[in-house]
Amino acid sequence: MLVAGFPAGSFATNCYIVAPAAGEECVIIDPGQDAESGVDELLREHRLKPVAVILTHGHIDHIWSVAPVCGARDVPAFIHPDDRGLLTDPARGLSLSVGQQLFGGITFSEPDDVRELSDGAVLELAGMELTIDHAPGHTPGSVTFRLPETAATPEVLFSGDLLFAGSIGRTDLPGGDHPTILRSLARVCLPLPDETAVLPGHGPQTSIGRERATNPYLADLAPSRGPERGL
Repeated sequence: MLVAGFPAGSFATNCYIVAPAAGEECVIIDPGQDAESGVDELLREHRLKPVAVILTHGHIDHIWSVAPVCGARDVPAFIHPDDRGLLTDPARGLSLSVGQQLFGGITFSEPDDVRELSDGAVLELAGMELTIDHAPGHTPGSVTFRLPETAATPEVLFSGDLLFAGSIGRTDLPGGDHPTILRSLARVCLPLPDETAVLPGHGPQTSIGRERATNPYLADLAPSRGPERGL
């Protein structure tokens, strides 16, 4: 499995490219602000052909470059329907004053081909199976992506802004809700094995075991019904 990434733009949002191996098809996760050049560099370096862009949620720092990246490669974008409106109106996910400061005269548009994600679905893309778990709380349409364990690698969770190393996603922006994100953490994250690698939307990689043991936001949570295993 090949997973490469870089922090994009002033928000330092982690953009990931995932493929079975170098020289094969790949998916792009969360191309944020000014991500096009970093994406192109990784595609050239690893000789990859993208087949889709998949989005953990609709906040501007994660979707800023989705239209140009999809348009340049003629690939679809996948997003949960509850966040789809943010593709064309990302200011809805921010306070009005912050949106005005960020965007000025910039306009945003959907890619030509947008497909919607659903809880428990398994995306078969680039020779991989990615399981979708709806995880609202940071935004109504937040999702995570899971790659199954293999003989060589543990299960991998692309957590978006649900779970970070030592923290969790903020809930003070429009559409955020703290009790909801805690339920998502209990349902989506805590039932996973300790060795599950967590690749978040911001900051360094971590693991479920490390966060279970040290993350103060998880200290009083108990696992609830676990996510579908994609079987």
